[in-house]
Amino acid sequence: MFGLGIQEILVIAFIILLLFGGKKIPEMMRGLGRGVKSFKDGMKEGEEKNTGKEEGAPSTSPRGEEREG
Repeated sequence: MFGLGIQEILVIAFIILLLFGGKKIPEMMRGLGRGVKSFKDGMKEGEEKNTGKEEGAPSTSPRGEEREG
């Protein structure tokens, strides 16, 4: 993983703990998780728009008739 060993990762984690404190780190990770979830939801929404298959929307034929599927 990027040429980092266990000792280097522990030193980096310790420095982050000193800089931000024990109470602030969980809040930051929660915010990061929400951001990633929002990004994934946005990507999924974009894919649905590109394929034209939004959830709950009926499929239509080129003539505008509803079809099953």
